[in-house]
Amino acid sequence: MGTNPGDRSKGAALDGLTVIDAGTTIAGPMAASLLGDFGAEVIKIELPGQGDPTRQWAPKKDGDSLWWKVSGRNKKLITLNISKPEGQQLLKRLVREADILIENFRPGTMERWNVGYEALSDMNPGIIMVRISGYGQDGPYSHRPGYGTIAEAMSGIPSFTGFPDKPPTLSAFPLGDAVAGMSGALGAMMAVYSRDVVGTGEGQVVDVSLFEPLFRLVESFVIAYDQLGIVKQRRGNRMEESSPRNAYETRDEEWIAVSASSQRTFERLAEAIGRPDLQDDPRFEDNPSRVENAPQLDSLLAEWFRRFTVEDAMAILERYDVVAGPVYDIRRILQDAHYDARGSITRVEDPELGEIRMQNVVPKMSKTPGKVSFPGLGLGEHNREVYEERLGLSREETEWLREHGVI
Repeated sequence: MGTNPGDRSKGAALDGLTVIDAGTTIAGPMAASLLGDFGAEVIKIELPGQGDPTRQWAPKKDGDSLWWKVSGRNKKLITLNISKPEGQQLLKRLVREADILIENFRPGTMERWNVGYEALSDMNPGIIMVRISGYGQDGPYSHRPGYGTIAEAMSGIPSFTGFPDKPPTLSAFPLGDAVAGMSGALGAMMAVYSRDVVGTGEGQVVDVSLFEPLFRLVESFVIAYDQLGIVKQRRGNRMEESSPRNAYETRDEEWIAVSASSQRTFERLAEAIGRPDLQDDPRFEDNPSRVENAPQLDSLLAEWFRRFTVEDAMAILERYDVVAGPVYDIRRILQDAHYDARGSITRVEDPELGEIRMQNVVPKMSKTPGKVSFPGLGLGEHNREVYEERLGLSREETEWLREHGVI
C-alpha cells in the first residue's frame, strides 16, 4: 500500500463524506478532487489494466504523467469494470455507504450498465448522483459525444474572445471541463445541504452539462441581445463595458495588464503616465467616451509602456495606486512573493518523483482548511483496502475478480 489517504488533519470541512469518483479524464474527476481537497473520502474508479486517460497525458517524467499527479491527488484508487455484471454489483455495494457518486459518461451509459440513478437510489435513497455530460441529460443533443472544447464553442464565449481580424479563440487548457467540474462540486454540496440540513433525507441527480456553466459566466450576454440586440464581438483584450482594459508591451518585451474602468482609477493612471491632461480631454472624460475612443487611448498608453522595463513601469504604477499587473508565466509565478506568502503552491511527497509542487487547494478556509495529502498514485493502489477491508471480500474472491478483468 502507498500513502494512506486517512492520514489527514482532523477537522477537515468534509470529514465523514464519502464520494465515489466514477468519472474519467477531467470534468468528473475535477469535481471529486475539489471535494477530496477538503477531507471527503474519495474512492476513484479506474478501468483495470488501463486507468484514467490522464495517466497517459503529457508532460511526463520517467514515464509518469505529471497531469495525473494533480488530477488523482487525495483519492483512494481502485480498479473496477462497471460494464461487467460483477463490477455492477461491487459498485452497488460501495454506493450503500456513499454520499455522492460522480460520473461523466454519455447519458444512458450508466443505465445500460444497470447502475443509473434509479437503480442506485434503490440501494441508497440518500445517494447524490452528479452527472456531467457534454450537453446534459436531456435535450436533442444529449446523445452526442461532448468534450470541453466543443462545449466552449457552444457557450458562445469564443465568438467574442480574440482579435477582430483573427479566428475565434479557444482556451489553451480544458476550460469547459474544469468549470463544469467546479459546478458539479457546488451542486453536490447543495444537494448534501438539502438532504442533511434542510432534512429531506433524500438524494437527487445533479445534472451538469459542459456548456452551461461557461454560458452562465457572461452575465450580460443574453440580456444585452434580448433588450438591445447586441451581439458581443471580438475586441482583442478590450471590453465594450470599460476602457482602458488591455495588455501593453514593455521595453523588455514583457506585458502588463491594465484595467481602469472607474473614473478614479483612470485619473490615477493618467497621473502615473505624466498625462493629467487626459482627464480633461473630451475623448476620455468618462468611461463611455473612453470606450468609444479606445484605440486612441490604447495608442497613448502603448507608447508610454514601451519606454520602460516591466519592473520600472510597475514601480511607477504602484506609486500611483494604478490597477495593473504583469502577465505571469509559470516562471514568474514560482518566483512571486505573493504566491509564496499565500501558500498558493504546495509541496507534496511523491513515491516515484520525490518532492513535487502543485497548486494548493482553494478556497482558503480559516477553521477547516483543505490539504493535499498525497498526489495521484499507482493504478489499483487501494484495491485491497477497499475490497477486502471495506467490503469484506476474501483474498480468493479478489484474485478471481482480478483474473476475470472485473478489478
